Amino acid sequence: MADIHTGSCLCGEVSFKTSGPLRGVVYCHCTQCRKQSGHHYAATNVLDDNIEISGTDHLSWYRASKQARRGFCRDCGSALFWKHDDLDYISVMAGAFEAPSGLKGECHIFVADKGDYYEIDDGLPQFAASGSIVVANHDHD
Repeated sequence: MADIHTGSCLCGEVSFKTSGPLRGVVYCHCTQCRKQSGHHYAATNVLDDNIEISGTDHLSWYRASKQARRGFCRDCGSALFWKHDDLDYISVMAGAFEAPSGLKGECHIFVADKGDYYEIDDGLPQFAASGSIVVANHDHD
């Protein structure tokens, strides 16, 4: 049986169900993630074919760069997704999953951009930029 995980935004208007493996949680400290979330992002990934999203009429997408967009609930404002145009997976915010998620931290990326008000001292690998990350048990460059 495949791993099934569910989650939603704060108000519940946008929900999702994933199947198959999830990548470990990557903590992104880039300026965009910090400005959108107020701190840093904590996200896993799932292959596009392994996620079902409900309530898409409540989902808004913000084009954050030429190659990626960020999905959030237009009602409660919950940040939910990050999607690169050219990749076959979607990042899903770890905090949106229902417990128990079974997720564990994997690494920190864009630590060169991290906020000056905190330290990263959990012992996980750190990368100045995006690094080389295994995505949903598939290698992607």
